[in-house]
Amino acid sequence: MALIFYGWWIVLACFLVALYVGGVLSYGFTAFFDPIVEEFGWSYTQVSIAFALRGLEMGILSPVTGVLVDRFGSRKLAFSGALIVGSALILLGMTNSLLMFYSACVLLALGHSATASTVLMTAVAHWFRKNVGKAMGFVACGFGVGGIFIPLIVSLIDMYQWRTAFIVLGVAMWALGIPLSFVHRHRPEEYGYSPDGEMALELDSIPEDEHPEQDVYFREAVRSGNFWKVCTAESIRIMITMAVITHVMPYLNSIGMSRGRAALVATGVPLLSIIGRFGFGWLGDIYDKKYVLTAAYILLGLGMLAFAYIHVGWLVLLFLLLFPAALGGTVPLRAAIIREYFGTTAFGKLIGMLFGVGAIGAVIGPTAAGWSFDNLGGYQPGWLVLAGTSVFAIVLVLRIKAPARTREEEKWG
Repeated sequence: MALIFYGWWIVLACFLVALYVGGVLSYGFTAFFDPIVEEFGWSYTQVSIAFALRGLEMGILSPVTGVLVDRFGSRKLAFSGALIVGSALILLGMTNSLLMFYSACVLLALGHSATASTVLMTAVAHWFRKNVGKAMGFVACGFGVGGIFIPLIVSLIDMYQWRTAFIVLGVAMWALGIPLSFVHRHRPEEYGYSPDGEMALELDSIPEDEHPEQDVYFREAVRSGNFWKVCTAESIRIMITMAVITHVMPYLNSIGMSRGRAALVATGVPLLSIIGRFGFGWLGDIYDKKYVLTAAYILLGLGMLAFAYIHVGWLVLLFLLLFPAALGGTVPLRAAIIREYFGTTAFGKLIGMLFGVGAIGAVIGPTAAGWSFDNLGGYQPGWLVLAGTSVFAIVLVLRIKAPARTREEEKWG
């Protein structure tokens, strides 16, 4: 019986970490929003700035993380990230001032940058080529499945208050993330394999000009218009999705929906995104990734329009049909396009820079949504503006040109 290719064990470890990090740090924070505001009397904008600071710090750190993961491998980054995230969550549970709250969020960003997509997708990219879309899609599903933590976090807060909830979640991060970090391996060639489980010796027998992939080095990649189009579109995507993820429960509460029902909708977003995460990743292995990504951005814009008018009952269903699929589908595709167009030589640096640029959107989105609520009488104006920005992202993705090597392969059939 054939042994399971070790790359899939790395995928499983990354999936589990993505599940927890996505559920607690990305989607679960919306459950803490109102309890924190009620205790301290801070405005929605002040709390939004804390989450934006977290995003800004992630933006500064992601390029650095990319350099480190290319140089030292994903294991050391995943280990240190789990350690820091757990510590930051415990510190959040001890918050007694706005400055301390902001500081804890910055520390959380430091750890998050080493446990999120930059490290996880780089680990997977080294171990897969033909099945990279599926492998990245499976890891991305972890972030979606993490949505199951939202009702658990809500219950934890209701039973033990938000401070205890943060401390419990911090300890759990240590218990899960630290052991899983030891599953990571840097490159398959170091263990006698090449991507997808083929023996390195077999690939070495193939003439060099027959290798289907030629890596593009970092400096050449960052001079490419393609790279910056992907980066800008990613920043728009993060601006939209982080605004929704951060404010979904406060928004739904503000239009009269109960906390329990709002939690169900918030849970539905990441859980239903699983369809997009794996489905779009699978489609990206079959069809041109550019057009598959374009379709995801179209769904994102339509989903935001439904979200803006979600007080019309049936639009809740339309929102849950469109937005989660788009949110999920863009996650594996952004990394798969970088892998396809620029190879793996500088993948960590490039994906880190991608997330760094994307973090600009993470700062703008949640803060703008909170400002809209505080100053424009509600969230709807902010949602409509964000829906409009998706059109720009669609145009950018459509203008991505196939890399020279792909055009050459098409020329010769």
